[in-house]
Amino acid sequence: MKRWLYLSYGLAMYLMFLAVYAYFAGFVGNFLVPRSIDAPVTSTTAVAVAVNLLLVGVFAVQHSVMARPAFKRWWTRIVPQPIERSTYLLAANLATILLIWQWRPIDTVVWDVQQPVARAVLWALFAVGWLSVPAVSLLINHFDLFGLRQVWLHFQGRAYTPLPFRTPLAYAHVRHPLYLGWALAFWATPTMTVGHLLFAGSLTVYMALAAVVEESDLIAHFGHHYHHYRQQVPMFVPRLRPVRTLEGNSAEFEVNLSSGHERTSKVQRVDV
Repeated sequence: MKRWLYLSYGLAMYLMFLAVYAYFAGFVGNFLVPRSIDAPVTSTTAVAVAVNLLLVGVFAVQHSVMARPAFKRWWTRIVPQPIERSTYLLAANLATILLIWQWRPIDTVVWDVQQPVARAVLWALFAVGWLSVPAVSLLINHFDLFGLRQVWLHFQGRAYTPLPFRTPLAYAHVRHPLYLGWALAFWATPTMTVGHLLFAGSLTVYMALAAVVEESDLIAHFGHHYHHYRQQVPMFVPRLRPVRTLEGNSAEFEVNLSSGHERTSKVQRVDV
C-alpha cells in the first residue's frame, strides 16, 4: 500500500507542477489567466514593492534552502527518501502559487514596443524561454529532477541509484542553461511595466546568487570533475563551440527549480 501511496503522491505533485508552470507562463505573459503580473493596481507603489520583494524572498528561500545538502540530510529524517523530491516540488508549487496570488501590480510602463516585427521577436524569445526550461531538463533526467524516478524505483522495490555527472548539449556551452531560459522567460516582453521589471530584476539577482551557492556545493560534491568543468565552460554567456569536459562518478546533485528557478539534475544536479 505504501508503494502505491508514494507513487500516487509523486505523480500528483508532478501534475500539479505542470499546471502551475503553465499558469505561471500565462501570469508573466499576461494571457489566458484571470489575474496576471500586470493586472489592475490594488495598492500603493510602496506597499506593492514591499509585498512583492517579500514574495520573491519566500520563493527564493524555499527554492534554495530546501535544495541544500545539509537541509536534505535533516529533512529526510522526517520525509521518507523516496518522496523527498516530490515534497520539495510541492513546496515549490505552493511558493509559486503564493507569489502569483499575492502579487501587487505596478502599472507604470517602462517600455512598450509597438513595431510589429520587434514585438513578434520579443514574443518568440518569451516562448523560447518558457519552452527551454523543460527542454533543458530533458537533456539530463527530467523524471529524476521532478521526483518521478524516485517513487517509481521505490514502487518496483529497487534502490535509488544516483545518476552520473554529465554535460550534454547545452551544458557543454554554458553551465546554467536553465537560468538563461528563465531569464528569457522573465525579461522578453514587448510591454514592460515597473511591476514586471521588479519581478524580472529581483529573480535575476536571486538566480545569480543561487548559481554561486550551487556551484560551491557542486565543487564540494564532485571535486575535480566540476572544477574542471567550471574552468572550461562559461557560467552564463554561452560559447559557440562545445567544450569537452570530464564525466565521472555517479551522484545526485540537486539544483533549484523552479521554477523555476534552476534546480536541475545536471550532474545530476539539483536546480528552478
